[in-house]
Amino acid sequence: MHWAVLGGAFAIFWFLALQIVLPIGNQTAHETGEALVAGTEPGAPAKPRLTLKLAVATGAAAVLWLILYGLVLLKVVDL
Repeated sequence: MHWAVLGGAFAIFWFLALQIVLPIGNQTAHETGEALVAGTEPGAPAKPRLTLKLAVATGAAAVLWLILYGLVLLKVVDL
């Protein structure tokens, strides 16, 4: 198996995990009771916690990648 395929698989897993994690737990300024600053989008999240979400997406992608790599080593999946 070529390492470029495994790297591409990790990138796909990471991007999909990020798309799933990004909307979780977002609250607007109105929902949190904060004052809306002039010029900001009313639907924008007040505290997006991007660092936490990037870490969760990376962890989920790593788990999925390890499962894929194990299946390749066991010759269940042939890439």
